[in-house]
Amino acid sequence: MENKITKLRKNKGFTQDTLAKKCNVSRQTINAIENDRYDPTLQLAFKIAAVLGTTVDDVFKK
Repeated sequence: MENKITKLRKNKGFTQDTLAKKCNVSRQTINAIENDRYDPTLQLAFKIAAVLGTTVDDVFKK
């Protein structure tokens, strides 16, 4: 599953650590998702999208 987290995160001026804290996960989790080494749970996917101010469909592409 492709994602645009890195681009969206940087557009918001967030570091991986900032996004992780806002989503209540570790920075390593955000890094793994950004690098396609981990697929987030549906709950986490919705949280990431909400924090980034967009939709899950916009963040994650199949």
